[in-house]
Amino acid sequence: MAVAEAQLYAKVSNKHRSRSTSALLEPLLAKGFPAHIAQKALVATGQKTIEDAAKWLHSHCNDPSLDDPIPQEYALYLCPTGRLHSRLQDFWKESKRQCGKNRAHEVFPHVTLCDFFTCEDQKVELLYDILKRVGDSFSQSFPPSISLTLHASPSYLGFFIDDSQANVLREFAVAFSSEASALADCHVKPSLKQFHLTLAHRFYPHHQKTLEQLAKCINPGEPCQWVAALYSRDMRFVHYQRLRALFQYKPQNIDELMINAGDLIYVDPTQQSEVSEGWVIGTSHRTGCRGFLPENYTEKAHESDTWVKHREYVFDIATRSFTKTEKDLNVKLNGEAHNPSVSRSVTNVLSLQNAALRRGVLVMRHGERVDQVFGKSWLQQCLTADGKYYRVDLNFPSSLPRRKDGVKQFECDPPLSCCGIFQSRLIGEALLDQEVTVSSVYSSPALRCVQTAQHLLQGLKLNQKVKIRVEPGLFEWTKWEASRAIPNFMTVAELVEASYDIDTSYRGNFPLSSLVPSESFEDYVSRSSAVIKQIIAACPSKGKGVILIVGHGSSLAPLTRALTGLPNRDSGDFAQRVRKIPSLGMCFCEELKEENKWQMVNPPVKTLTHGANTAFNWRNTIMED
Repeated sequence: MAVAEAQLYAKVSNKHRSRSTSALLEPLLAKGFPAHIAQKALVATGQKTIEDAAKWLHSHCNDPSLDDPIPQEYALYLCPTGRLHSRLQDFWKESKRQCGKNRAHEVFPHVTLCDFFTCEDQKVELLYDILKRVGDSFSQSFPPSISLTLHASPSYLGFFIDDSQANVLREFAVAFSSEASALADCHVKPSLKQFHLTLAHRFYPHHQKTLEQLAKCINPGEPCQWVAALYSRDMRFVHYQRLRALFQYKPQNIDELMINAGDLIYVDPTQQSEVSEGWVIGTSHRTGCRGFLPENYTEKAHESDTWVKHREYVFDIATRSFTKTEKDLNVKLNGEAHNPSVSRSVTNVLSLQNAALRRGVLVMRHGERVDQVFGKSWLQQCLTADGKYYRVDLNFPSSLPRRKDGVKQFECDPPLSCCGIFQSRLIGEALLDQEVTVSSVYSSPALRCVQTAQHLLQGLKLNQKVKIRVEPGLFEWTKWEASRAIPNFMTVAELVEASYDIDTSYRGNFPLSSLVPSESFEDYVSRSSAVIKQIIAACPSKGKGVILIVGHGSSLAPLTRALTGLPNRDSGDFAQRVRKIPSLGMCFCEELKEENKWQMVNPPVKTLTHGANTAFNWRNTIMED
């Protein structure tokens, strides 16, 4: 047992346990479930219906922690509903698109009334009763509207609540915490800090102005009904990362985890160092089981995605109400149907910023290379005794381009696989569907990058219209070259002879002779910074087209961070980060005219994920006894 987990057990091992008389508990006991397990299921589903609890129990039939005595943690939040909530959600979405994810995106818009505290499963219903009773006593004194004032700093952006109104909220929080501590045997701490609603937190300082512009488009006086809501979380996984499964995965080994699309997975970052590349080890939120799963089957999820909503008290002066079932906060406003729409003010600022948009830079890793599938000895597999190429697998390229220095040079400068060619064309078609206008293309001199650029342009239907500029300065960190020497790349003349659309008039910013074997990380970052600046300077600043750069996995961070002004990362975990960048992984930067800066936003197309497909020998598999 881990030390942290043992400490959690110690906290609850000596507590007195009382039997609950929940109306929902009796039917589960009648089905033969032990009381402590039935209560755990009810708490884990927010004590809503017997069906929900029974479904949870069925899913967790193999959960090794089913008898775990550790209780849930609870927090009391004040949440906006109605039009204000919709505007805040618009801000959440747009701030994430323009400035990337920050800490505020982990949780929905809220004001913290009581920080997280533990409560035994048997006493949770007491919290519900206390919330209703305290809510009723404060319903008449609760402010009819809450005044919000925008506050900004280099690392925080949010609305502060007026002192006189904050005092009423503080009294409500103190009353709830006092009763819960006394009646439910909890140690509840009311929030004593200045009450606030966070919009953004722990963001890069250079994003502050953009975030402020978006926040100023929110009208804090929008119609709003405030709700005091009780949420719970599993205290064992507080410091874990959360992933959401994109696809179903059926285990092929006993130590692997079964996941369905949409499943949430808890992942401890400290336990991943010994895991094979491309895999993570995690615990399923749906089943409680633990095992290995492919990382490319998942995406990052928010912290609050695994929380459970229990009860809420709606502060309505006219008609006070206490809802035992979870409501959709956006469906009803004052009893009338409400369809959230995009904020007009947010739309206005977006139109202004789009008008200021000059150029975009799309930095992309090359497609799947043939040695990535068939290993370093791939060339030996596909050469006859007299040195002629033949295709031993359908994922080998149908032919190899001719080069004067012989096929041996392909070992250090491998081509794309057939799947890599298909991937590249698919991404090009997706960019075309999104009406992305590519004005210029730059490629590393590596053959796999030139081929990726060629097939991207074919998918975009721009082949022969836009020429590929081969830039040696875009080659990857030379320290990673196994031969400790710069590969002999195909010449421009050889690429043209092989029917690649090459800009023969282009002269690279970094000649091949300037590439140094086994360069330091600092030199590589410096080279990347210089080449991206020179590429930007060479492209028309008045145009609105996208500059497409096809490089390597190591290219994405140095090029984009230099462009957006982010500080350089340390080389310590650089290799580990690069391993997580898949074939055709991409980053996108936009230039803002009025800001005179570049910012990273979501790429114009979705990611491309695919699974492994091993070689199949029908004779050995089907015919063998």
